[in-house]
Amino acid sequence: MSSSIERPPLPVKGFAHLGIVYLVWGSTYLAIRLAVREGAGFPPFALGAIRVLVAGSFLLGWAVVRRMRVRLSRGEWVTLAIAGLLMWPGANGLVNWGEQRADSSYAALLVGALPIWTATIEAILDRRRPSWRLGLSLLVGFAGLGLLTLPRLAGAGGVDVLTILALLIAPISWAIGSVLQLRRPVGVTPLVSAAYLHLFGGIGFAVLFFLTREPLPGPTVEAWGALAYLIVAGSILAFTSYIRSLRLLPINVVMTFAYVNPAIAVLLGWAILREPITPPILGGMTLILLGVWGIFREKYGVRMRQERR
Repeated sequence: MSSSIERPPLPVKGFAHLGIVYLVWGSTYLAIRLAVREGAGFPPFALGAIRVLVAGSFLLGWAVVRRMRVRLSRGEWVTLAIAGLLMWPGANGLVNWGEQRADSSYAALLVGALPIWTATIEAILDRRRPSWRLGLSLLVGFAGLGLLTLPRLAGAGGVDVLTILALLIAPISWAIGSVLQLRRPVGVTPLVSAAYLHLFGGIGFAVLFFLTREPLPGPTVEAWGALAYLIVAGSILAFTSYIRSLRLLPINVVMTFAYVNPAIAVLLGWAILREPITPPILGGMTLILLGVWGIFREKYGVRMRQERR
Protein backbone atom coordinates (compact mmCIF):
# COMPACT_ATOMS: atom_id res chain seq x y z
CA MET A 1 0.00 0.00 0.00
CA SER A 2 2.82 2.39 0.85
CA SER A 3 4.48 1.90 -2.53
CA SER A 4 1.49 3.48 -4.28
CA ILE A 5 2.33 6.89 -2.81
CA GLU A 6 6.09 6.70 -3.28
CA ARG A 7 7.67 9.42 -5.38
CA PRO A 8 9.63 8.46 -8.50
CA PRO A 9 13.42 8.20 -8.14
CA LEU A 10 15.28 11.49 -8.24
CA PRO A 11 16.80 12.11 -11.69
CA VAL A 12 20.55 11.69 -12.08
CA LYS A 13 20.54 14.81 -14.28
CA GLY A 14 19.39 16.86 -11.30
CA PHE A 15 22.35 15.73 -9.21
CA ALA A 16 24.72 16.45 -12.11
CA HIS A 17 23.49 20.04 -12.24
CA LEU A 18 23.69 20.32 -8.46
CA GLY A 19 27.29 19.09 -8.61
CA ILE A 20 28.14 21.96 -10.96
CA VAL A 21 26.58 24.40 -8.49
CA TYR A 22 28.60 22.84 -5.67
CA LEU A 23 31.92 23.20 -7.45
CA VAL A 24 31.54 26.51 -9.26
CA TRP A 25 29.69 28.57 -6.68
CA GLY A 26 32.18 27.47 -4.07
CA SER A 27 34.77 29.49 -5.95
CA THR A 28 32.72 32.62 -6.64
CA TYR A 29 33.22 34.07 -3.15
CA LEU A 30 36.92 34.26 -3.93
CA ALA A 31 36.27 35.75 -7.37
CA ILE A 32 33.96 38.42 -5.96
CA ARG A 33 36.49 39.32 -3.31
CA LEU A 34 39.21 39.68 -5.94
CA ALA A 35 36.97 41.99 -7.98
CA VAL A 36 35.65 44.33 -5.26
CA ARG A 37 38.40 44.51 -2.63
CA GLU A 38 40.19 47.80 -2.15
CA GLY A 39 42.22 48.74 -5.21
CA ALA A 40 40.60 46.13 -7.48
CA GLY A 41 38.62 48.77 -9.37
CA PHE A 42 35.09 47.31 -9.51
CA PRO A 43 32.31 48.97 -7.47
CA PRO A 44 29.98 46.20 -6.20
CA PHE A 45 26.81 47.14 -8.09
CA ALA A 46 28.70 47.92 -11.29
CA LEU A 47 30.29 44.48 -11.04
CA GLY A 48 26.87 42.87 -10.64
CA ALA A 49 25.33 44.85 -13.50
CA ILE A 50 28.07 43.97 -15.98
CA ARG A 51 28.09 40.33 -14.91
CA VAL A 52 24.38 39.61 -15.19
CA LEU A 53 23.60 41.79 -18.21
CA VAL A 54 26.34 40.14 -20.27
CA ALA A 55 25.39 36.65 -19.08
CA GLY A 56 21.66 37.26 -19.51
CA SER A 57 22.09 38.61 -23.03
CA PHE A 58 24.17 35.58 -23.99
CA LEU A 59 21.64 33.13 -22.52
CA LEU A 60 18.69 34.83 -24.21
CA GLY A 61 20.51 34.91 -27.54
CA TRP A 62 21.33 31.24 -27.19
CA ALA A 63 17.68 30.49 -26.51
CA VAL A 64 16.62 32.42 -29.63
CA VAL A 65 19.15 30.51 -31.76
CA ARG A 66 17.75 27.25 -30.42
CA ARG A 67 14.23 28.49 -31.23
CA MET A 68 12.93 28.25 -27.69
CA ARG A 69 9.90 30.22 -26.59
CA VAL A 70 11.15 33.53 -25.24
CA ARG A 71 7.88 35.49 -25.14
CA LEU A 72 6.59 35.60 -21.58
CA SER A 73 3.03 35.72 -20.35
CA ARG A 74 2.05 38.45 -17.90
CA GLY A 75 2.31 36.05 -14.97
CA GLU A 76 5.74 34.86 -16.10
CA TRP A 77 6.95 38.45 -16.39
CA VAL A 78 5.89 39.16 -12.81
CA THR A 79 7.38 35.97 -11.36
CA LEU A 80 10.73 36.27 -13.11
CA ALA A 81 11.02 40.02 -12.52
CA ILE A 82 10.44 39.70 -8.77
CA ALA A 83 12.65 36.62 -8.45
CA GLY A 84 15.42 38.21 -10.53
CA LEU A 85 15.46 41.33 -8.35
CA LEU A 86 15.47 39.26 -5.16
CA MET A 87 18.20 36.85 -6.25
CA TRP A 88 20.57 39.26 -7.97
CA PRO A 89 20.64 42.83 -6.56
CA GLY A 90 18.77 41.69 -3.45
CA ALA A 91 21.11 38.80 -2.64
CA ASN A 92 24.21 38.74 -4.84
CA GLY A 93 24.41 42.54 -4.77
CA LEU A 94 24.52 42.56 -0.98
CA VAL A 95 27.26 39.91 -1.04
CA ASN A 96 29.25 42.05 -3.52
CA TRP A 97 28.82 45.06 -1.28
CA GLY A 98 29.64 43.15 1.89
CA GLU A 99 32.81 41.59 0.48
CA GLN A 100 34.34 45.03 0.08
CA ARG A 101 34.89 44.89 3.85
CA ALA A 102 34.38 41.26 4.88
CA ASP A 103 36.60 38.37 3.87
CA SER A 104 35.08 35.62 1.77
CA SER A 105 34.96 33.11 4.65
CA TYR A 106 32.80 35.49 6.69
CA ALA A 107 30.44 35.98 3.77
CA ALA A 108 30.26 32.21 3.28
CA LEU A 109 29.33 31.72 6.94
CA LEU A 110 26.39 34.13 6.89
CA VAL A 111 25.16 33.15 3.43
CA GLY A 112 25.44 29.53 4.56
CA ALA A 113 22.29 30.05 6.63
CA LEU A 114 20.35 29.86 3.34
CA PRO A 115 18.91 26.33 3.88
CA ILE A 116 17.66 27.33 7.32
CA TRP A 117 15.92 30.43 5.93
CA THR A 118 14.45 28.41 3.06
CA ALA A 119 13.08 25.74 5.38
CA THR A 120 11.66 28.44 7.65
CA ILE A 121 9.97 30.29 4.77
CA GLU A 122 8.45 27.07 3.42
CA ALA A 123 7.24 26.06 6.89
CA ILE A 124 5.56 29.44 7.32
CA LEU A 125 3.90 29.23 3.91
CA ASP A 126 2.77 25.64 4.51
CA ARG A 127 1.91 26.30 8.17
CA ARG A 128 3.97 23.34 9.32
CA ARG A 129 7.14 22.70 11.23
CA PRO A 130 10.05 20.77 9.68
CA SER A 131 10.67 17.33 11.17
CA TRP A 132 13.12 17.18 14.05
CA ARG A 133 15.54 15.09 11.94
CA LEU A 134 15.60 17.64 9.14
CA GLY A 135 15.96 20.46 11.64
CA LEU A 136 18.83 18.68 13.35
CA SER A 137 20.58 18.10 10.01
CA LEU A 138 20.32 21.80 9.17
CA LEU A 139 21.70 22.75 12.58
CA VAL A 140 24.61 20.32 12.24
CA GLY A 141 25.51 21.80 8.87
CA PHE A 142 25.29 25.33 10.22
CA ALA A 143 27.48 24.36 13.18
CA GLY A 144 30.01 23.09 10.65
CA LEU A 145 29.99 26.45 8.91
CA GLY A 146 30.71 28.14 12.20
CA LEU A 147 33.56 25.79 13.05
CA LEU A 148 34.91 26.19 9.52
CA THR A 149 35.06 29.98 9.53
CA LEU A 150 35.32 31.15 13.14
CA PRO A 151 39.14 30.76 13.35
CA ARG A 152 39.51 33.11 10.37
CA LEU A 153 36.95 35.54 11.73
CA ALA A 154 38.81 35.75 15.02
CA GLY A 155 41.77 37.26 13.17
CA ALA A 156 39.80 39.34 10.68
CA GLY A 157 39.73 42.49 12.80
CA GLY A 158 35.96 42.68 12.97
CA VAL A 159 33.28 43.69 10.49
CA ASP A 160 30.94 46.68 10.72
CA VAL A 161 27.26 46.27 11.52
CA LEU A 162 26.00 47.31 8.07
CA THR A 163 28.17 44.66 6.43
CA ILE A 164 26.82 42.01 8.80
CA LEU A 165 23.23 43.08 8.08
CA ALA A 166 23.86 42.97 4.33
CA LEU A 167 25.24 39.44 4.53
CA LEU A 168 22.34 38.34 6.77
CA ILE A 169 19.69 39.74 4.42
CA ALA A 170 21.33 38.29 1.29
CA PRO A 171 20.41 34.61 1.89
CA ILE A 172 16.89 35.55 2.98
CA SER A 173 16.37 37.41 -0.29
CA TRP A 174 17.77 34.49 -2.31
CA ALA A 175 15.57 32.01 -0.45
CA ILE A 176 12.41 34.04 -1.12
CA GLY A 177 13.28 34.28 -4.82
CA SER A 178 13.88 30.52 -5.03
CA VAL A 179 10.67 29.60 -3.21
CA LEU A 180 8.70 32.04 -5.39
CA GLN A 181 9.80 30.20 -8.53
CA LEU A 182 8.71 26.90 -7.04
CA ARG A 183 5.33 28.21 -5.94
CA ARG A 184 4.72 30.06 -9.22
CA PRO A 185 6.43 27.94 -11.91
CA VAL A 186 6.87 29.40 -15.38
CA GLY A 187 6.35 27.56 -18.65
CA VAL A 188 9.58 28.59 -20.38
CA THR A 189 12.70 26.42 -20.38
CA PRO A 190 15.32 26.76 -17.59
CA LEU A 191 17.63 28.46 -20.09
CA VAL A 192 15.08 31.16 -20.89
CA SER A 193 14.16 31.49 -17.24
CA ALA A 194 17.81 31.98 -16.27
CA ALA A 195 18.23 34.56 -19.04
CA TYR A 196 15.34 36.71 -17.84
CA LEU A 197 16.34 36.37 -14.18
CA HIS A 198 19.77 37.76 -15.13
CA LEU A 199 18.34 40.57 -17.25
CA PHE A 200 15.82 41.69 -14.64
CA GLY A 201 18.58 41.51 -12.05
CA GLY A 202 20.80 43.61 -14.31
CA ILE A 203 18.18 46.32 -14.46
CA GLY A 204 18.04 46.33 -10.67
CA PHE A 205 21.81 46.54 -10.43
CA ALA A 206 21.88 49.45 -12.89
CA VAL A 207 19.33 51.35 -10.80
CA LEU A 208 21.41 50.78 -7.66
CA PHE A 209 24.55 51.90 -9.51
CA PHE A 210 22.99 55.27 -10.33
CA LEU A 211 21.17 55.72 -7.01
CA THR A 212 24.32 55.11 -4.98
CA ARG A 213 26.45 57.20 -7.38
CA GLU A 214 29.14 54.59 -7.68
CA PRO A 215 32.29 55.62 -9.57
CA LEU A 216 32.95 54.23 -13.01
CA PRO A 217 34.90 50.94 -12.92
CA GLY A 218 38.67 51.02 -13.31
CA PRO A 219 39.53 47.35 -12.81
CA THR A 220 42.92 45.70 -12.60
CA VAL A 221 43.83 42.76 -14.83
CA GLU A 222 43.10 40.42 -11.91
CA ALA A 223 39.65 41.97 -11.44
CA TRP A 224 38.89 41.59 -15.17
CA GLY A 225 39.76 37.91 -14.86
CA ALA A 226 37.49 37.55 -11.85
CA LEU A 227 34.63 39.19 -13.76
CA ALA A 228 35.12 36.87 -16.75
CA TYR A 229 35.00 33.87 -14.42
CA LEU A 230 31.84 35.15 -12.72
CA ILE A 231 30.13 35.64 -16.09
CA VAL A 232 31.06 32.35 -17.77
CA ALA A 233 31.29 29.92 -14.86
CA GLY A 234 29.26 31.59 -12.12
CA SER A 235 26.34 32.80 -14.23
CA ILE A 236 26.09 31.12 -17.64
CA LEU A 237 27.06 27.66 -16.41
CA ALA A 238 26.28 27.41 -12.70
CA PHE A 239 23.19 29.62 -12.43
CA THR A 240 21.52 27.78 -15.31
CA SER A 241 22.36 24.51 -13.56
CA TYR A 242 20.86 25.94 -10.37
CA ILE A 243 17.57 26.73 -12.12
CA ARG A 244 17.52 23.23 -13.65
CA SER A 245 18.22 21.58 -10.31
CA LEU A 246 15.37 23.56 -8.70
CA ARG A 247 13.02 22.02 -11.26
CA LEU A 248 14.40 18.50 -10.90
CA LEU A 249 15.10 18.21 -7.16
CA PRO A 250 13.34 19.26 -3.93
CA ILE A 251 14.38 22.68 -2.69
CA ASN A 252 15.79 21.38 0.60
CA VAL A 253 18.17 19.16 -1.40
CA VAL A 254 19.19 21.97 -3.77
CA MET A 255 19.86 24.35 -0.89
CA THR A 256 22.57 22.06 0.46
CA PHE A 257 24.93 23.89 -1.92
CA ALA A 258 25.18 26.55 0.81
CA TYR A 259 26.86 23.95 3.04
CA VAL A 260 29.30 22.63 0.44
CA ASN A 261 30.40 25.97 -1.04
CA PRO A 262 32.39 27.14 2.02
CA ALA A 263 34.28 23.83 2.05
CA ILE A 264 35.21 24.36 -1.61
CA ALA A 265 36.34 27.89 -0.74
CA VAL A 266 38.65 26.55 1.98
CA LEU A 267 40.23 24.05 -0.40
CA LEU A 268 40.79 26.78 -2.98
CA GLY A 269 42.38 28.99 -0.35
CA TRP A 270 44.77 26.17 0.53
CA ALA A 271 45.63 25.39 -3.11
CA ILE A 272 45.93 28.96 -4.43
CA LEU A 273 46.81 31.12 -1.42
CA ARG A 274 48.66 28.43 0.57
CA GLU A 275 46.30 28.85 3.52
CA PRO A 276 46.71 26.10 6.15
CA ILE A 277 44.02 23.48 6.71
CA THR A 278 43.74 23.28 10.49
CA PRO A 279 41.86 20.76 12.69
CA PRO A 280 38.92 23.19 13.15
CA ILE A 281 38.67 23.47 9.36
CA LEU A 282 38.65 19.69 8.95
CA GLY A 283 36.06 19.39 11.72
CA GLY A 284 33.84 22.02 10.10
CA MET A 285 34.00 20.31 6.73
CA THR A 286 33.05 17.01 8.39
CA LEU A 287 29.99 18.55 10.05
CA ILE A 288 28.96 20.15 6.75
CA LEU A 289 29.05 16.81 4.97
CA LEU A 290 27.12 15.20 7.84
CA GLY A 291 24.45 17.89 7.49
CA VAL A 292 24.15 17.25 3.75
CA TRP A 293 23.97 13.50 4.36
CA GLY A 294 21.27 13.99 7.00
CA ILE A 295 19.08 15.99 4.64
CA PHE A 296 19.28 13.35 1.93
CA ARG A 297 18.63 10.55 4.44
CA GLU A 298 15.63 12.29 5.99
CA LYS A 299 14.03 13.15 2.65
CA TYR A 300 14.66 9.90 0.77
CA GLY A 301 16.06 7.24 3.08
CA VAL A 302 12.69 5.69 3.90
CA ARG A 303 11.63 5.50 0.24
CA MET A 304 14.93 3.92 -0.80
CA ARG A 305 14.66 1.24 1.88
CA GLN A 306 11.11 0.45 0.79
CA GLU A 307 12.23 0.06 -2.83
CA ARG A 308 14.82 -2.52 -1.83
CA ARG A 309 12.15 -4.78 -0.30
